[in-house]
Amino acid sequence: MVKYRKILEHYFNGMKQRTIEVAVGSSRHTIRNIVNKAKERGLTELTEEMSDRWLEDFLFPEKRPQARGYYQEDWNYVHKELGKPHMTLSLLHKEYSQRANEQQAIPYAYRTYCEHYQSYAGKYKVTMPLKHKPGESIEVDWAGTTLKLIDRMTGEDIKVYVYVATLPFSQYSYAEGFLDMKSSSWLTAHIHMFKYFNGVAETLVPDNLRTGVNKADYAEPVINESYRELADYYQTVIVPTRVRKAKDKSSVEGAVGFISRQIIASLRNVQCFYLEDLNALIWEKLEELNNEPFQKKAGSRRSVFEEEELPYLISVRQPEYQLTEWRIAKVQLNYHIQVERNYYSVPYEYVQCDVEARLTKNLIEVYFNQSRIASHKRIKNKIGEYETLHDHMPDHHRMYAEHTPDNVRSWAKKIGVNTSEVVTQILDQQVEKRALKILSGIKNLENKYSAQLIEESSEVILSITKQPTLSTFKTIIKRQYEQKKNSGSSHLKSVRTDKDYGFSRGSDYFGGKKL
Repeated sequence: MVKYRKILEHYFNGMKQRTIEVAVGSSRHTIRNIVNKAKERGLTELTEEMSDRWLEDFLFPEKRPQARGYYQEDWNYVHKELGKPHMTLSLLHKEYSQRANEQQAIPYAYRTYCEHYQSYAGKYKVTMPLKHKPGESIEVDWAGTTLKLIDRMTGEDIKVYVYVATLPFSQYSYAEGFLDMKSSSWLTAHIHMFKYFNGVAETLVPDNLRTGVNKADYAEPVINESYRELADYYQTVIVPTRVRKAKDKSSVEGAVGFISRQIIASLRNVQCFYLEDLNALIWEKLEELNNEPFQKKAGSRRSVFEEEELPYLISVRQPEYQLTEWRIAKVQLNYHIQVERNYYSVPYEYVQCDVEARLTKNLIEVYFNQSRIASHKRIKNKIGEYETLHDHMPDHHRMYAEHTPDNVRSWAKKIGVNTSEVVTQILDQQVEKRALKILSGIKNLENKYSAQLIEESSEVILSITKQPTLSTFKTIIKRQYEQKKNSGSSHLKSVRTDKDYGFSRGSDYFGGKKL
């Protein structure tokens, strides 16, 4: 007898077919046929039950003795067809009977046909039953079938997407309708689910949808940042399923089908104008399902959940999680980033850098290399608005921004009453922009002259004119300075140094005195 198992063991271990020929004593033609058949059947590893007889039946079903005169079916084809929507074994049997009649062969009866298929499925399409622990995981997904609302203005149908979550141990489920499947709806559904379950499981098991997973990878998936934050807040871990492996979350897949039949199908003809009304009907049906007694064991989903699973769930953290959204933005030359057509400042040192913006309901936070560099109150219901902090500006920009009538008045009050009156007159007599330029010149005099001298000069200018100007003020303060200098006043803001200080040839040599 051909050693099917030995041949495949050697092949899977990387042994060449010529070497296998010597090891097992079979021809290369036989070995090549076995290897090719294994590839066609998708066989990549061996289990304990795969004996030589098992492998022969699996790889070469045509070698099995067939009932005389009966038309044989391709059970692999039947299994694939049953995976398609709305396909049944009864319909496939009718098609099989038609083919048998065309070939003038005897077809199997429906009962025998089903027995043959069950034997095939049980032998070649083995699945491993998973044993779930209470509070271990919550499986979440969007139902494939949608509900609808009616637009009150146009009468058109509006799609409603149904979110479904299931605790695998108790089969206790939650469902809610949303107008879209965006990240905000996905996160909101989770928050409402935790509140309904009154607890959080150790892991969340979603599909590889874009709102939850940025990059699908079995070992190290890249989780959406907003989804990860929600999981961190509620102290749970996100473990996505493998790509196109629905059995990894079979509980929610079953719940999706169950809810589609029991809730979505039953509400298909209901007319609702508001999402709140439709969700109220969904939750009413949901309560009926969770309280419905099991058919093959005592209790219901709710009783098993409350008695055996609820104590193992993590308490729901308070206060309720604030929805967040992450955006990538580039700092413009005006040290602002654009978010939702509004502008928010960041420290000017980050100009031209790519930063991450974290959006909550009322706040925008800006991060660079995982460090927060700015925080702003979120602008709502406006377009093109600027939210700028003076601390984010360069020094010269900040000085210009802070040069306002109110700030100038505050500065003048610190100098004295006369200076304050000069400032008031200039602001009253001039257009604001021109007045601020004049006052900027007066304010800059503080770098050269003392505050007392500015106050005395203000008193003088008020006594000689009712329309003070910058040139007049400069002339007066210069004259006041010269007078005090000649009188040796201690109120001068000047630095006296040795005339020859700092130069070996003396200051006269460099223009201090003409020769």
